[in-house]
Amino acid sequence: MTPVPFLLLIEDDDAIRTALELSLSRQGHRVATAATGEDGLNLLREQRPDLVVLDVMLPGIDGFEVCRRIRRTDQLPIILLTARSDDIDVVVGLESGADDYVVKPVQGRVLDARIRAVLRRGERESTDSATFGNVIIDRSAMTVTKAGEDLQLTPTELRLLLELSRRPGQALSRQQLLRLVWEHDYLGDSRLVDACVQRLRAKVEDVPSSPTLIRTVRGVGYRLDSPQ
Repeated sequence: MTPVPFLLLIEDDDAIRTALELSLSRQGHRVATAATGEDGLNLLREQRPDLVVLDVMLPGIDGFEVCRRIRRTDQLPIILLTARSDDIDVVVGLESGADDYVVKPVQGRVLDARIRAVLRRGERESTDSATFGNVIIDRSAMTVTKAGEDLQLTPTELRLLLELSRRPGQALSRQQLLRLVWEHDYLGDSRLVDACVQRLRAKVEDVPSSPTLIRTVRGVGYRLDSPQ
């Protein structure tokens, strides 16, 4: 029997929070809610959800800071709710460690689709492994090590690395990666790819500012250099 996904919804607007809680529950999720960033962080200390749905504009500690604090200790998936799709809100959110974002007004079925897509990124797949320099990707265990040390990757970072590793030396466009990793390719969402690559490089590269594994292919996207 498939486990019921457990979500934490942090949203200060009572009407939106109630509507989303009801909609997500009807879609088969178990939902805990919080109205402030402080309450949400306190709930996270008591129980561990499978995913956090996090509003950006919260009283007190805003959603960006909540996201940063979660990322200091945990790699669980985070989807941001934002009232704006402009570069500032989205880029700051993604750089804070969010896996995806949804622009308000939020439709329950759209949010549910994004949630399920994010959760699928952590599912196990093939049983082989690949080595790229001192980085080893074990697809069976869904783990990545660098120089023998386990790397703590979010499900999205792991899925991005897996997709690149399946095609070593091949350039993948941002739109291809959006379809493969995020399962959507809406115009403008290439920011998701760039932000995730930046976070991934910070973990797998010896010198993130001069990457030797995850290469930028100008005018195209990214490639993972062939195994050594």
